[in-house]
Amino acid sequence: MAPPQTSEILTPERILEATEEVLRRHGPAKATVVDVARALGVSHGSVYRHFRTKAALRAAVTKRWLDRTSEALAGIAADETRPPEARLRDWLAALFEAKRRKAGDDPELFATYIVLTKESGEVVGEHVADLTGQLATVITAGVASGTFTVPDPAVAARAVFQATGRFHDPDYVTVWERPEAQEDFAALVDLVVRGLGTGQTAVTPAD
Repeated sequence: MAPPQTSEILTPERILEATEEVLRRHGPAKATVVDVARALGVSHGSVYRHFRTKAALRAAVTKRWLDRTSEALAGIAADETRPPEARLRDWLAALFEAKRRKAGDDPELFATYIVLTKESGEVVGEHVADLTGQLATVITAGVASGTFTVPDPAVAARAVFQATGRFHDPDYVTVWERPEAQEDFAALVDLVVRGLGTGQTAVTPAD
């Protein structure tokens, strides 16, 4: 009898979906490629044909997780129909909310990804570069419109990302649900916006 043809329809996306579920169930310390293969009903060799090592598989699933955030934010950064300041505020708020929602909706998986991001330095570096690139796009638009006054948007973007780290770096997950977290975030964003050169805050009353 011919063997099942499951491996012929096996795709990287299916493997990553199964890997995420295995990580959720077993945690990063115990999850194995054999577990992933078993969940898919294939041999572990079939998984290795798509991802040559366990480290490569873990890096790929980490990238998939991080890319969800990047893709959600990209539309805000690229929306040239809206003023740069509004885009910047919304972008920072969306980043904070995305991380806070992931931590609150699936804390076990979020804890797993904290471990994975610490072992996937190259993937995380690419993710940060993507996010700061999006910020630079918004700040560049602000400079062009006269809203922001900074000499180098790329440098400013990195500074903004670093300054707001408390509200998107997973190491600070325990402070995101404190009663004052949203107020602290809003105050920091106001300071960032003023620092970029608008001279205004979100609480300035309208005429």
